[in-house]
Amino acid sequence: MTNTPVTAGDLAELIVEFEQYRDRLVNETLEAAKKAKLPKKATMAKLEPQLAEIDSKLARIREQQANLTENN
Repeated sequence: MTNTPVTAGDLAELIVEFEQYRDRLVNETLEAAKKAKLPKKATMAKLEPQLAEIDSKLARIREQQANLTENN
């Protein structure tokens, strides 16, 4: 296993993947809740901790990307 440096491009791809995952998580969960006739508000409240974690990770990755871009 080699330790290759992470590039701003790598981080950009990771950001896109996390954003797509977040959107898919919300959409699929809301669709399942709708089929189960669960209220959207309650469903989003249950999802909120996961979304906050994803958003936090996205913020850290964006910060790393900005630092790489500044240093190059």
